[in-house]
Amino acid sequence: MRVDLVTVVVAEYDPAIAFFTEVLGFELTEDSPSLTNDGRPKRWVVVRPPAGGTGLLLARADGDEQAAAIGNQVAGRVGFFLQVDDFDATYRRMVDAKVEFVRPPRTEPYGRVAVFRDLAGNRWDLLGPA
Repeated sequence: MRVDLVTVVVAEYDPAIAFFTEVLGFELTEDSPSLTNDGRPKRWVVVRPPAGGTGLLLARADGDEQAAAIGNQVAGRVGFFLQVDDFDATYRRMVDAKVEFVRPPRTEPYGRVAVFRDLAGNRWDLLGPA
């Protein structure tokens, strides 16, 4: 058993795809036409880290309630965790790409960590070895 996908509600598909693939280095593994529950067109968009594992379903907000969740999917907490092998190189690359870091890098017993926001405003931990 494993968790295959986690939904991230976004304003629009293409900027979200660009952020996750070009900035974070994820791979676009699916971008297919689909339909909402009431038959309107949408897209089924999945990005995954290059090594595989749990993917993100990038879901365009549909209606006011979903739009209100953009950037606040976990009530302002860090809700996503990106583990990398080379913390310093990844951090520098993300800073160069103008990713917003809300907490600078620090060393904790479990490794290096810095908090950043994705393009929607959700908080993530960038995690690396100590």
